[in-house]
Amino acid sequence: MQIRKKVAITYVALSGLSTLLLCVVMVFLFRNNNQYYFLKRLQDRAKIVSSIHYQQDPKKAEYYRNLKASGLEELIDEGDWVLPVNGSNSFEYNTELKLPPEFYTEVLSNGSSWTEDDSQYHYAQLFNENGKKYIVVITARDRRGNTSTLYIIRIMAIGGIGFLILAYFLGRLLANKVMNPISKINSEMKRISASNLHNRLDQPQGDDEIAVLSHTFNDMLDRLETSFEIQANFINNASHELKTPITTIMAETEIILQSKREPEEYQEALAHINAQATKLGNLTESLLKLTRTGYDGNKQVLDVVRMDELLMDVKSDLDKLYPENNISLRLEEMPENDELLLVPCNRPLLELALSNIISNAVKYSDNSVVFVELMADRKRLSVRITDIGIGIPKEDFPYLYEPFFRGRKASKYTGYGLGLPLAFKIIRMHNGELDIQSEQEKGTMATITFRRHDIKDSNVKS
Repeated sequence: MQIRKKVAITYVALSGLSTLLLCVVMVFLFRNNNQYYFLKRLQDRAKIVSSIHYQQDPKKAEYYRNLKASGLEELIDEGDWVLPVNGSNSFEYNTELKLPPEFYTEVLSNGSSWTEDDSQYHYAQLFNENGKKYIVVITARDRRGNTSTLYIIRIMAIGGIGFLILAYFLGRLLANKVMNPISKINSEMKRISASNLHNRLDQPQGDDEIAVLSHTFNDMLDRLETSFEIQANFINNASHELKTPITTIMAETEIILQSKREPEEYQEALAHINAQATKLGNLTESLLKLTRTGYDGNKQVLDVVRMDELLMDVKSDLDKLYPENNISLRLEEMPENDELLLVPCNRPLLELALSNIISNAVKYSDNSVVFVELMADRKRLSVRITDIGIGIPKEDFPYLYEPFFRGRKASKYTGYGLGLPLAFKIIRMHNGELDIQSEQEKGTMATITFRRHDIKDSNVKS
């Protein structure tokens, strides 16, 4: 069922239910109001009948009779009886009255009572004059009140049916008004595909749900378009980087195979081919490592390691790769509690991330001093890598974590533009943060931070 039909049906159902409840309440109040005023009329008659029956002055008695006959509106099936009370629980019973004993008991106890049977009312009141008690019983039929109630019920039934018909059309109007903007958004969304991700929905004015929905969808399109562009750039750059060594190897082998060569020439060609093959292998391995981290960075961690020991291992490996490096590992601000140095992680991946960032600092500072500081407290654990190298231009910052991106100055150094994006994804996988601050020709400072509450939420297997 379409949502617009559900909205219309729900509106009609709620309108019908509320109308029914309103009608029931109004009929109930109207009937009680009629009943109250009819009993007041019976009570006035009881007082007049009491005055007539025990009036000593004949003129006054005649006055009350005239008042009852002409001053009061005549009631249907009206009757009155006076029943003398002989004791506390006894009185002179009249056989014309077919009332239950409980009725008289309530009159003697409370002073008055009434009952109703098929619009026939019986009202009784206890009077005490000159030491004598008596019960005055007045009966009458409230046909007008019953007729008025039925009339009101008919009016409300007809009005309720008319209102439901009106509510149906109003419900459809409301459903169309609510759903038309959504239908418009749906139509515009169908026109947007991978080939025209630059298109956007019209942004309505205001801050209602429709405007928020349009804004959210446009934001999603922005992210998708950026993702598609990054993917396209990644494929283009990866193809170019992979194609270059393959083309070089093919060209080298074709030249060698064209004619016989001297052993020295074969050695030189093989050395060249080996260098290109090594480059191709390193590039492929980097791509595989980048893929291992997952697009969203979610991978299960396997180990719990001490960060100071991990940094020492990274420095030891880099000392072998770059014997002339000037890495200064500073561990002066070590906490007294060794547990503050523990990090749940995938050790090989986190070691790779630290190695990539520190080796970048060594490479782009031309083996100048690189400071690696470890800081830990109860709130966070941080690793700060600072160099005094070439720095990063401001225009390159938006693309730092894009695979294969290399700045104009960085392109002079050997690399593929995969180290920093890979490190960023590994750190994010471990619920960490990587912040890079740099100034051109003055150096770069990279800070890796693991917050305690994020470390506790990590998926630690063992």
